[in-house]
Amino acid sequence: MQRASTRRARVTTRARRARTVQRHRWWTPWLFLVVPLAVTVLFSLFPFVNTVVLSFTNATPLGGGEFTGLANYREMTGDGQFWLAVRNSTLFMVVVVPLMVLLPLFLALLVAKQIPGIAFFRATFYTPVVASAVVVGLVWSWALGTQGLVNGFLESMRWVNEPVGFLTDAQLLLFSTMAVTVWKGLGYYMVIYLAALANVPKELHEAAALDGAGAVRRFRSVTVPALRSTMILVGTLSAISAFRVFTELYVMSNGSGGPGQQSITLVFLIQMVGRGLDGSVGYASALSLVLFVITLGFSLLLLRLNRTEDRA
Repeated sequence: MQRASTRRARVTTRARRARTVQRHRWWTPWLFLVVPLAVTVLFSLFPFVNTVVLSFTNATPLGGGEFTGLANYREMTGDGQFWLAVRNSTLFMVVVVPLMVLLPLFLALLVAKQIPGIAFFRATFYTPVVASAVVVGLVWSWALGTQGLVNGFLESMRWVNEPVGFLTDAQLLLFSTMAVTVWKGLGYYMVIYLAALANVPKELHEAAALDGAGAVRRFRSVTVPALRSTMILVGTLSAISAFRVFTELYVMSNGSGGPGQQSITLVFLIQMVGRGLDGSVGYASALSLVLFVITLGFSLLLLRLNRTEDRA
């Protein structure tokens, strides 16, 4: 009898627990989602919506401003600095993206071999990625200055008669920033390629080698087709990064945007328009929204190309 009573007590306890779990089941998952959702709304969704709203106003850092409709966007079409920034950002992308697609791939092929000491070279190539962009900009500003290491080397070799204006010429400053951006990003994309190379079947290379294919032909016929989707990913990511470049250019130009502000990019223009107490937050928000549309376009292009690649 005692055993039956114990059994009934256990059944009653289990039933009570089941009812409790069932009663609270609908809201239990929300306990795990409430904090991430709050962070997303507070730091992502709300700033984005606020930027969209401000882009239709003449707001300043000191006030909300008034609704002006499409005035900021109409002003943008006639703004010479805007088109200059678009041109520089497009040039930045055209130069940087091919280098970011190809150079890290060749670098990954070099360090993919399992030989003693190769981990040291992998870590060395990846070191610039973890370095602060500000520190990288300051180091290269010192190296490329008129009295810097690069000009000193060129003059000592008698290749130039006077210092090269890497940081004082508008076009050279832009290309110098491109070189620094490529140098800093090589290790990041190298790691992506290394992960992709590890998934290429060795049997394909062995079969191509048995057919008499050399290293170059194996690269073209085996490696490149196997890494095509990864190359699309790297190209899209580097294109988005190229349009968003700011820190390196800001540090290397000492915050001026180059001589006559001729080296500015889109992000640099946004910062330049919106900063200070007399800045135009509304116009800067409109510029930010244009930049968002451009980066969204690259993201959609990536999805389209990946779908096409999967179907092929």
